Amino acid sequence: MHNIKLTLEYDGSRYQGWQRLGKDESVNTVSNKLLQVIHKMTAEEVELFCGARTEVGVHAHGQVVNFKTTSDMKPYEIQHYLNRYLPMDIAVLSAEEVPLRFHAALNARSITYVYHIATGTVPSVFGRKYTYYAFRTPDISVMRQAVLSLVGKHDFKNFSTVKKNKSTEKELYDIIICGDSEGIQITLKAKDFLHNMARVIIGTLLDIGLGKRKKECIEAILAGNDSPSVPCDPKGLFLEKIEY
Repeated sequence: MHNIKLTLEYDGSRYQGWQRLGKDESVNTVSNKLLQVIHKMTAEEVELFCGARTEVGVHAHGQVVNFKTTSDMKPYEIQHYLNRYLPMDIAVLSAEEVPLRFHAALNARSITYVYHIATGTVPSVFGRKYTYYAFRTPDISVMRQAVLSLVGKHDFKNFSTVKKNKSTEKELYDIIICGDSEGIQITLKAKDFLHNMARVIIGTLLDIGLGKRKKECIEAILAGNDSPSVPCDPKGLFLEKIEY
């Protein structure tokens, strides 16, 4: 038995996220496209584990997955095969054999997302699929002040669309907001994220930066005394990397 680790990048525009189960189940997902090609390659029904389940429309520069197979194909052969038969909006950046105990989700130490916001005078025609355009430039300084209440270990249930009763406490390691006259980048790094947590946090920070909300709303939302803003547009969000 071999445990194969893949690092992927993909354009999430036309997919229903990494995986879509339950009442909204869909086969039009990144994971399903990958499983179809792996089955064609190995003739096996493998189980695929991912470092972070990206949501509908979210992209990835550094998704990490692993699966176990009895195939004796070399990692470079697996990479070449997958890139030959996968759709052009999914690419395998690397493939390697790892110890059998490696698990892409359970062994992850941190997950980093980056959100791209364009603020130039004219929206970019070619960047429109991967950048959210803000018609007004958000106030970065007030957004940075609001971030101080988010970083650390909190119950982020109210900053997500999660529908479960088990622990929703997560540790947000850092949020970095930087920008210039052309655009803003918001980088979020955490041990793990709840469903839509990154998008809801970014949507709320944007409303604060645009003056639609006060920065004090963050603490009220965490305490359950206020509601968060709507999730940000997913097209500007990228799963940047997963560290192990």
